[in-house]
Amino acid sequence: MKKNVLIIGAGGVANVTAHKVAQWAAEFGDLHIASRTKSKADAIVASLREKGHDMPFATHEVDGMNCQAVAELIRQTEAGICINVGSAFINMTVLQACIDTKCAYIDTAIHEEPDKICETPPWYGNYEWKRREAVEKAGMTAILGAGFDPGVVNAYARLAEDEYFDEITSIDIVDINAGSHGRYFATNFDPEINFREFTGTVYSWQNGAWQENKMFEVGREWDLPVVGKQTAYMSGHDEVHSLSARYSGADVRFWMGFGEHYINVFTVLNSLGLLSEQPVTTAEGQEVVPLKLVKAVLPDPSSLAPDYTGKTCIGDLVKGRKDGMEGEVFIYNVADHKDAYTEVGSQGISYTAGVPPVAAAILIARGDWDVKRMANIEDLPARPFLELLGEMGLPSRVIDSRGDNPI
Repeated sequence: MKKNVLIIGAGGVANVTAHKVAQWAAEFGDLHIASRTKSKADAIVASLREKGHDMPFATHEVDGMNCQAVAELIRQTEAGICINVGSAFINMTVLQACIDTKCAYIDTAIHEEPDKICETPPWYGNYEWKRREAVEKAGMTAILGAGFDPGVVNAYARLAEDEYFDEITSIDIVDINAGSHGRYFATNFDPEINFREFTGTVYSWQNGAWQENKMFEVGREWDLPVVGKQTAYMSGHDEVHSLSARYSGADVRFWMGFGEHYINVFTVLNSLGLLSEQPVTTAEGQEVVPLKLVKAVLPDPSSLAPDYTGKTCIGDLVKGRKDGMEGEVFIYNVADHKDAYTEVGSQGISYTAGVPPVAAAILIARGDWDVKRMANIEDLPARPFLELLGEMGLPSRVIDSRGDNPI
């Protein structure tokens, strides 16, 4: 019997995820989309119907912070797979609801608490990994961080382990968005989550220990396929916290590209305290969280899609040894913003994040990844995942001594 799919969330990434589930409807049963604001889920279903998809759809209103309500919805929809593409604040309640109902769980980012930023590493150890035993006892599958970064980049590291090196000595994840949305200032995904990534300590795993830096302290120029020379800065990011556990003998760093304009605006906002997650009280006695206020006045990331042009390049530069010889590979994907909008009505950042969890869901439905335990992407065979992503619109390539070739 094919598994029904429940998508939690109705933003830009959820829109991509829903379109991909509909495109691959033969792998699944019914599709359910749930959001705190039901009208947003209804809008996604309307876009699916406009594209001619006719698998059974239903929408629901649910508070993702309410574990019991999510569990009741899972039972009501008879969902066998829950794809959580809502805010990172709801990870633990949705995960627990899936444990309680024995429903397979997939998310795309590490859990966050609203009043905490940049927690002590390994961050997964503070939340998700504490439920490992409960997941295994329930006999269900929980796949963590199945977006692009984290997600596909974790699979790139595993592919390098499986097929290129006996020993990995370093993993540098590079994320470059060379596109333009035409706005004065906007973030490519939820502004609150976006800013929270960059206002705390930058953690990297180097020389067998956690290292600390400030944001924009360490930068370097990268010369990458398609997008060319781009400046990226070492940043804290989800995948470093899990990859450092599997590849403890390697240096693991994450680099993200930023233009001077973004850095200038970010610096002003941060210096004024407008990116703080802690509430302040106005002269009128109103309590306001500055970061939420900034989010409210910035463009909705999903609104950027129609005008977005250019491409992204995200990949892993992996160095290691094979038969005693040192070498390196760069495994990467290039995505086009316009192509993403034409296909599913979302921009490229949402596209790269929204397709991988559906590939993970397909592999669970087929049984290949239905491992009945909690796993990060690097814990699972990489090639089936990456080959499937290629079929779904996110092809990967490898640059090594033989040249630049598709996976």
